[in-house]
Parts: sequence; structure tokens; C-alpha cells
Amino acid sequence: MTNFRTSVIQLDRPGDPSVFDDATRADAAAIIARYPEGQARSALLPMLHLVQSVQSQITADGIAFCADQLGLTKAQVAAVATFYTMYKRTPTGEYLVSVCTNTLCGVLGGDEIFAALKDELGIGNNGTTADGKITLEHAECLAACDYAPVVTVNYEFFDNQTVGSARTVVSQLRNGERPEPTRGAPLCSFKQISRQIAGFFDDENAIASDSNGTGIPTEVGVKLAIDRGETAPSYAVSSSGSAGASTSTQPSGQTSAHDAPLKTSKSDPAADESSAKPPAQKASRTPRKAAAPKVAEAEAAPTLFGDDDASTSESTEG
Repeated sequence: MTNFRTSVIQLDRPGDPSVFDDATRADAAAIIARYPEGQARSALLPMLHLVQSVQSQITADGIAFCADQLGLTKAQVAAVATFYTMYKRTPTGEYLVSVCTNTLCGVLGGDEIFAALKDELGIGNNGTTADGKITLEHAECLAACDYAPVVTVNYEFFDNQTVGSARTVVSQLRNGERPEPTRGAPLCSFKQISRQIAGFFDDENAIASDSNGTGIPTEVGVKLAIDRGETAPSYAVSSSGSAGASTSTQPSGQTSAHDAPLKTSKSDPAADESSAKPPAQKASRTPRKAAAPKVAEAEAAPTLFGDDDASTSESTEG
């Protein structure tokens, strides 16, 4: 049975970077150019999304390509690709349907939604339908607890889902429709969203509108705070050196004492004086007498030689 986590490491076929065309290589060069000279390895995450946008998964070829472009070993690339769940190690369908089954979503119906979709599609976790349309997975958290339970399709949110509404979304996808997410950008294919995450927006219509990024559940806490005139507490280090409530002495951009620069011998004379004091002399102690050797134990200890050698030694001394 193939290990899902290590399936990108194929010892019998280590990968061929030449399968990627010139356009992909040009995109790879554009990604690397975003980073300072000598820091090409920092481009690995978007590079993996780029190869995934071509092959719908991270393959041995993709591993070899990233290693070749970034001057890394294939083991280093594989270590990253197998750590993050957004890098898929098996072919992914046109639509990746993710159901949150973490604590809040799970309690509010996420577990039932996931079970219903598995039954509806006839596949299990990380499975893909025979027509290649949908890959189903459960997610540990989709960062939308205020809209629980949530389902995402290619990382776009469908909030406050039920078993019925989730089935409707899946049915529309299978029929070639692209239902509108509750918020965020319009749906696109998994390859397209992988390309967008890599930093390439070929279609301006694919960019999320600023007007529907959040909603009432997300903003209710902020609204209540404004209505009540409440603000988050912030503390700053005053000129005297003590931490207290936020005042006009708070440095620009600093929100709490934890953000304040640490005191050093240059900024804190008291610390400098304490460091200049000679270390206190330790009280002298009378040295202990050396323990007498345990002759009996030494005589009873076995020799390094066998019995014959020991007897020979004794006879020689006699």
C-alpha cells in the first residue's frame, strides 16, 4: 500500500524536470525574481503551487523541477511538499471540496455534512470522483468559526452550510455549474486557484471583491465595541521605565509593553552599573580529606586476565 505522505518520493523514478515547458520556466523565473538575490530558496512555497497548477498535484517531476530551479536537494523540497496539506500528492479534481470537521464546525453539523457528501459522491477522504470533477477532503480548520459549519470549494467559502445546502453545491458542480460562494472571489478550477496562490492573476475577474470579504458575524464584536466606546487595552513603557496605561509617550506603532525595545546596557544606566560590579567573593571552604582507598574492594576486584594468567603472575612474584 502506498504511503500517502511519502508518495511523491519515488525511488524508482526520481523525477524529470524537463517535462515542464518554457512558459512554466518563465513563470518560475518570475517567482524567483520576487526575492532578494541569494534567497531563491524562499520561493519554494509559490513554486510548489506553480507546478501544482500544471499537474494538479505535486509529482516527482515537480519535486525535481523545484529543486533544479532553486538549487535545493529533492529531499529538501519533498520535506516541504509533504508538510503542508495544500500540496496534494494525488491527482486533484477540478473542484476541491473541503468540509471543516474541527470542533465548532463538527459539533454544528460538519461531521454530518462530510458523511453525507462521502455517500453522495461515493468516495472517501481525499478521494476523487471517476469523472475527475470533485475531490473531497475533511479539513481541521478553515478559519471561519463565525460562519460554522463551513465548506470551501477551491478555498472559496460557502458559509452556514447544512447537509442539504452542501449537497446542492456538489450537485451544481457535477452538472457543470459554478455556484457563487457566500463571500470572496468567483469559483475557478483547482489548477487556476493554484496558479493564483502562486501569484499569477491572468483573469482580473478572478480577484475577490473588497465588498464581500466579511459579514455581520465577523464584525459584530467590533460593532459592539464601537457602540460601547470600548477600545483594546494597550500599555507602553513610560520615560521612567515603568509599564503603565497607554499615554502620549507611547512610541508610534507600538501597542503594548511587549512591543517595546528591550533595555540594554546602552539604554539602561542601572543595568550598566550592575554589570560593572565585581562578582561577590565566595566564602572559602576547608577542603575535604581525600577518601581512603578501599583496599578490600581493590583486592577483591577481578583481574584483567584469566585465572591462568593471574596464577602465573602470583608465582612470578613469589
